[in-house]
Amino acid sequence: MTGSTFDSAIDLAAAIRSGERSPVDVLETHLDRIDERGDRTNAFVTLLADEARERAHEIEAAIERGEDPGPLAGVPIAIKDLSDSKAGVRHTYGMAPLAGNVADRTTVAVRRLEDAGAIVLGTTNTPELGHTVRTDNELQGPTATPFDPERNAGGSSGGSAAALADGLCALAMGSDVGGSLRTPAACCAVASIKPSFGVVPRDARPDRARLGGTRRPGRRGSLQRPAAERRGGRELRRSDRHDRGSRDP
Repeated sequence: MTGSTFDSAIDLAAAIRSGERSPVDVLETHLDRIDERGDRTNAFVTLLADEARERAHEIEAAIERGEDPGPLAGVPIAIKDLSDSKAGVRHTYGMAPLAGNVADRTTVAVRRLEDAGAIVLGTTNTPELGHTVRTDNELQGPTATPFDPERNAGGSSGGSAAALADGLCALAMGSDVGGSLRTPAACCAVASIKPSFGVVPRDARPDRARLGGTRRPGRRGSLQRPAAERRGGRELRRSDRHDRGSRDP
């Protein structure tokens, strides 16, 4: 296996699509990195190694058949264990009482990323319901920066930021109301983007009458290393670049 887990996601996808690199080898390189470094940050809640391997082999077979595997072919991504979910995978919201909760559906943003060829490595840690600027909870414990295990990765997308910064994934998903993408990005020295409201779809249409009250207009966004990748990740999830499904706003 060759290549680094710190390669640009855009370059990584291009190399896989061209056949220069194998999505199976790319995945195994990231899984080896997680085995080696995962305990240092405590970034992941649920690791989907077997499912990811199966998906990597499917993408490799599609490429060998001459099919288009998608713009994010074989790129390993992590999703936040709060705003996004994958059907059949544990979805805890950072809460100990929900340790055994299993998602019954895949959220729109995750589905679109998978349709684009991305491979979900697993879900990442978050404070309970994403309500603090530190990623820590009774279920999983604190998530640290990869640079100093005594320093918190920030919140509430701290698991995603730490995983990305430590080379455990190539892209990471998160969400933001009052800094939940931007704060962990600063703590972990990665880039983030909080899209304008409605650019990236939510699975439930917000009640506009409540936006100024108890319902907060959170946005789904992403974390990435090179700034050039921010636009690419957002474009793949935008509402106006896809057919509008039943869950799209």
